[in-house]
Amino acid sequence: MRVVIAPDSFGGTLSATEAAAAIADGWRRGAPRDELRELPLADGGTGFVSVLHAVLGGQLVETSVTGPLDGRRVAARWLRAGGVGYVEVSQACGLHLVPGTRRTPESAGAATSRGAGELIAEAAGTAGMSRVVVGLGGTACTDGGAGALAALGARALDGSGAALPDGGLALARCAGLSEPPRLPVGIALVAAADVDNPLLGQHGAAEVFGPQKGANNAEVTELDAALGRYAKVLAEATGWDADRLGAAPGGGAAGGLGAALLALGAERVSGAGLVRELSGLDAALDSADLVLTGEGSFDWQSLRGKLVTTVAEAASARGLPCLVLAGQVSVGHRQAASVGVQDAYSVAEHAGGTEASMADPAGTLAALATDLANQWSGSR
Repeated sequence: MRVVIAPDSFGGTLSATEAAAAIADGWRRGAPRDELRELPLADGGTGFVSVLHAVLGGQLVETSVTGPLDGRRVAARWLRAGGVGYVEVSQACGLHLVPGTRRTPESAGAATSRGAGELIAEAAGTAGMSRVVVGLGGTACTDGGAGALAALGARALDGSGAALPDGGLALARCAGLSEPPRLPVGIALVAAADVDNPLLGQHGAAEVFGPQKGANNAEVTELDAALGRYAKVLAEATGWDADRLGAAPGGGAAGGLGAALLALGAERVSGAGLVRELSGLDAALDSADLVLTGEGSFDWQSLRGKLVTTVAEAASARGLPCLVLAGQVSVGHRQAASVGVQDAYSVAEHAGGTEASMADPAGTLAALATDLANQWSGSR
């Protein structure tokens, strides 16, 4: 068989490239005569810049920016390809930069996107740039992009005109901006989101993603209210309708940074769709017999614009079976089938538990792939 292996990264355990290699190694053990094509992908979150560099070439620009907590600097890089700069905000404020022991309500309310704004500013201010594409996803912050806009000159102020501290909770006291947010003249901005969630409400940034960043139930409510207040201030400063900004698809991406970029004039695109187009995924599928994809957790959030769904839909359009190999699976068979996934398999379940799978992420993923190869290659 001709098998295309097109996974996303597996949380903080395996990059997309490492995941594709592990699946390929395991599959070869079970079906050594199959023809494999490794095509690691991303959807705007972790791995966005690395995947696009592999596809587009260009120059990786090394820099350092403000991290998500305590003002500490973190190493980051963005991609310059022709007149386009590609930025991955998770490099500046990613959840992987916050140790598990610090994913508490305190840090969830204080984490900032300031470093993401510094990355955007550096790319936009580089000579020869005409467009900056911002990959959104995988962040530790829920600050509505206030930190990023502060780095671009638009600081959030309290009622006395003093600059607010970083973090989403402080936005409950936001009364205005130091100036309207803006980019250098001639720069087009693109927000490549990994989800279509809005900024506010039941499906918003705080409610859906806050808990995984450490927020408890009470803080989720506080963060949503604070983001609502900031959205009104930001909308007034940029000419948006506040309700429209709060409900805009993709506004909840990256802790609400999506909404800030929309207010700044960004065009919103699917991060997975953009990578699909630039990577040549469709051409690869045209000659495939089977498609394998995967991510750290295949759950209901995967159905809202994530990479796995994009790959499955592309496979389904060609009548190809698509299998998901994920660290954990919580999507039911009917839900998975609705987006083109034939079957989904849990690495943790196959390995005998989450602890075993986390102890050897690549090895347990490869072992699952070997078993699936034995089943699928022998049945066709």
